[in-house]
Amino acid sequence: MDKIFLRGLRIHTIIGIHLWERTLERPLVFDLELGVDTRAAASSDHVRDAVDYAAVSDTVREIATTLKPQLLETLAEHIARALFDRFPIQTLKLGIDKPGAIGHVKGVGVQIERRREDDATSATR
Repeated sequence: MDKIFLRGLRIHTIIGIHLWERTLERPLVFDLELGVDTRAAASSDHVRDAVDYAAVSDTVREIATTLKPQLLETLAEHIARALFDRFPIQTLKLGIDKPGAIGHVKGVGVQIERRREDDATSATR
């Protein structure tokens, strides 16, 4: 399986369980690894045969800035579903870091791994 990755995608949004978190945007940092078959794109050298990195980034940004959930887990799951729906990817590793969430800790976040065949709603598409 070939991999496409986006590392360090920084998006400011509202997320959190505390009242003060619901009023201030804060940065989140996303790392994505998408399992795809890149042979068609490599052969044709046309973006139409590839997963568009900018479109993936735009999808993550769109969901992160409009959903505004309380939990990183919820955000991660919504992003995963959207990426499987919109792009021909087979696997996804998604990490979300919430800098400054806990004092004296370098990073706090969530990382999920999903496969297209594990999601019955995606498998029929």
